[in-house]
Amino acid sequence: MEEKQRHFVLVHGACHGAWCWYKLITLLKSAGHKVTALDLAASGVHPKQVHELRSISDYCEPLTKFMMSLPAEERVILVGHSFGGLGISIAMEKFPEKISAGVFAAAIMPGPDFTYTTVKEELARRMDRNVDTQYTYDDGPNNPPTSSLFGPIGMSTMVYQLSPPEDLMLGMMLIRPDRLLSDAAVQIEAELTKERHGTVPRIYIVCGQDKTLKLDLQRWMIQQNPPDEVKLISDSDHMVMFSKAQELCCCLQEIANKYF
Repeated sequence: MEEKQRHFVLVHGACHGAWCWYKLITLLKSAGHKVTALDLAASGVHPKQVHELRSISDYCEPLTKFMMSLPAEERVILVGHSFGGLGISIAMEKFPEKISAGVFAAAIMPGPDFTYTTVKEELARRMDRNVDTQYTYDDGPNNPPTSSLFGPIGMSTMVYQLSPPEDLMLGMMLIRPDRLLSDAAVQIEAELTKERHGTVPRIYIVCGQDKTLKLDLQRWMIQQNPPDEVKLISDSDHMVMFSKAQELCCCLQEIANKYF
C-alpha cells in the first residue's frame, strides 16, 4: 500500500524546544511527510522569558495558535514528548476535529477520568529524590521555586543516558528553564471531556529504559487511562528522538497509516 503524506506536529517536553526533533524531522520529511515542530512559549528560540508565563495557556499558546491557523479540512497527528503530553491533551480537547491521533512518547497522559493532578502526584511519589535539578526562587528562598532546569549530571545519567554524546551536549547547550505552575491552576485549564478529547485516538509509545518517566509509571498511566494502542521501544532512554530516532519514525509511520 502506498503511503500518503501526513502532517505531524511535534511538541517537546519541559526545558526543551523544537530543536530536539531534528533527527525525526529529517526522517519523516525524507519519507515524504509534512512536519511542524513548535517551540512552546519561553522554550527553544521563542522570545518569551520563563518569568512571563502565568498559566499553562501561556505556555501552550504557540500550539493553540498553530491549531487555529490550520485549514478547516486539514487534520494532523500530534506527537507529545514527556511534559508535551499535557500540551497535546489540551489541544485534543480544544480541536478534536483537526486531529487524527494523539501520540504520547514517554509522555504524561491525562484523560477525562484521570486528571493531570493525579498523574503529577504519582510522578512526584515515584521520582528519584536525588535527581539533579536546578531551581530558581524568584519570590525568595522561603517560598516555592518558580522554575526548574535539568542539571548536567541528571541529564547525562537520567535523561540522555543512552543517547549519542553529541546530542547530550546539544541539550546541555540549548535547554531553558521550565516554569513551575501550581498543579491546581494547571488542572483548571486542563479539564478534559469524553465528548471532545475522548473522540481522538490515543497511542502511547513506551520507552523501556527511561529513567525519567520510569517504565512502571508509564505502565501505570496506560493501565489507569488505556489508550487505543501501545507501542514499545524497549531500548530507548527518555529522549527517544535522540536514542532511537529511526524506531520512533517507524512507529509514527505505522500510526499514520492506521489512524488517518
